[in-house]
Amino acid sequence: MNTVKTEKETDKSTNHALRRALTLLALDAVLLALSYFFALLMRFDFDLDDIVNNMSEYVLGYCWSMPYWIISSCVVFYCCRLYQGIPRFASVSDLLRIMEAYILLIPVYVAGALFMRGDVRMPLSYYVGGYGISLMAVSFSRFAYRIGIFVVSKRRTRKNEQADVVMIIGAGDAGRMLLRELNGSEKVEAKVACIIDDDPNKQGHFIDGVPVVGGRQEIVSAAEKYGVTRIILAIPTIRKKDRREILDICQQTACKLQIIPGVYQLVDGSVTSGKMRDVDVTDLLGREEIQVNTDEILSDIRGKTILVTGGGGSIGSELCRQIAHSAPKRLIIFEIYENSAYAIQQELKRSVPDLDLVVLIGSVRNTSRVRYIMDTYHPDVVFHAAAHKHVPLMEDSPNEAIKNNVLGTYKTAVAAASAGVKKFVLISTDKAVNPTNIMGASKRLCEMVVQMMDRRSPDTSFVAVRFGNVLGSNGSVIPLFKEQIAAGGPVTVTDKRIIRYFMTIPEAVALVLQASYYASGGEIFVLDMGEPVSIDEMARNLIRLSGYRPDVDIKIEYTGLRPGEKLYEELLMDEEGMQETANKKIHIGKPIEMDDVAFQKALMELDEASRGESDRIRQLVSEIVPSYHYDKE
Repeated sequence: MNTVKTEKETDKSTNHALRRALTLLALDAVLLALSYFFALLMRFDFDLDDIVNNMSEYVLGYCWSMPYWIISSCVVFYCCRLYQGIPRFASVSDLLRIMEAYILLIPVYVAGALFMRGDVRMPLSYYVGGYGISLMAVSFSRFAYRIGIFVVSKRRTRKNEQADVVMIIGAGDAGRMLLRELNGSEKVEAKVACIIDDDPNKQGHFIDGVPVVGGRQEIVSAAEKYGVTRIILAIPTIRKKDRREILDICQQTACKLQIIPGVYQLVDGSVTSGKMRDVDVTDLLGREEIQVNTDEILSDIRGKTILVTGGGGSIGSELCRQIAHSAPKRLIIFEIYENSAYAIQQELKRSVPDLDLVVLIGSVRNTSRVRYIMDTYHPDVVFHAAAHKHVPLMEDSPNEAIKNNVLGTYKTAVAAASAGVKKFVLISTDKAVNPTNIMGASKRLCEMVVQMMDRRSPDTSFVAVRFGNVLGSNGSVIPLFKEQIAAGGPVTVTDKRIIRYFMTIPEAVALVLQASYYASGGEIFVLDMGEPVSIDEMARNLIRLSGYRPDVDIKIEYTGLRPGEKLYEELLMDEEGMQETANKKIHIGKPIEMDDVAFQKALMELDEASRGESDRIRQLVSEIVPSYHYDKE
């Protein structure tokens, strides 16, 4: 059925192209005939009586020459591919082909004129004038459609008071393509008022009638002068630092901000208004994305059986996506929530249909279930992403944090070692460093479990990957802020001074996969995440990006630090030190010496206390993790 449909569509497209070419050919024939007749009129100062008095010679010459001019011209036009273009998308290249065709026609026309001199003596102005007028007429015919659309869109924009007034930042290829799209689109009601570019050679000039008014320092003043309502950043290759600086300036204008997603659009010529996206807070981080060695990652995944616990969560599902595209022998997703497991299962079935995918429901707390999966499927690598991660919720249910995070990790690690797993990678957090909440303390205990298991299991490499907050993950601050803004506010920030490290989900997963390759056993991998970000400033940026003014349109309320919350997070404990890897953005914290026997006994006590819903669970944790400090009231 698909093949038949494709053939029909191909035939329809071919027929349409043929009709378009024949229409253009007929139009060219008419224009050539009219051009030479107009040239004849010009020769006699548009005096028809004069032409009539000389009718026998000049009308005969005109009628005799036209078939030659038309046939020879259309043949050359065809050779120069003037009938293969689409008038709606006429460009400079089409104009150059027209010029090429007319240059080739010069000797053809000269030969025709010399041949006619013996029988009919047409005036020289007839040949020269017809040549020049037909050149202009044919050129205009190719651009008439675009000119008409441009004029209509301008009139429509002037009549529509709600049409966006646009500022384009970037006068390069992407900016010019976008300007052409906005000016020529029948569907977009927008007027490009000005262009911003830092190149002084472009400033003061016009592009398609739109002025390049200055560099980034002119953004605010130009937006006010021209009444700009929307700003589009059209520099796909811009560095993140420069992008942040420009967007920070744009936020002072209260205009809606949009951006071209990527440089690939320059390659395929698809810089269109429909592919613009709104500027997101990730564009304001101001640092380059973490680069990883994809060859190393692929070599570590290809042909192996991979198990991802918590595979339906934010990090877990992205792990599954990237692993699925790295040609594993089999991917096993282990998830307690069936809805999220089903969602990632269906997505991977569509995107990677040849993938050997197994999706299993269950909890890492269930010793028998975890052992069964390990012994049945014998994974080569385990990525352990299953965990409770919400700080305030775990403060109210501390025993659950211990059951799921600590003991779930321990049971999974023991089962992995018993089944002969080669690598076990724990997903950890910067909240594990000098924790002030039970969630962070539980993740520090998970790291200790991993390091103990690495010493006890020489055949399995146990490592942990520690990073900060993940933008866009389930339950992160960004979705909460967006919901509050959509509801009209207020936006709640716990403390004006609070700062956090941030990374994107793809970056977090790339780090995890790279760590898996580097793993030799016992390491805690840490990402150099650049400068920390103010949560208060992030909230204000989101409000501005949504087209509102902080503290005017949307209020910001400071609610005070929540139980267990710190003003800032750390990535490394003092005693862990710092060691570089081949990737300069990834560092290693060395294992901390500890008594494995005593720690094993402490885990059993935690198990018994958490199952008994003990109210002493925090005290027990603090005895095992001396860096854990909590409010004892």
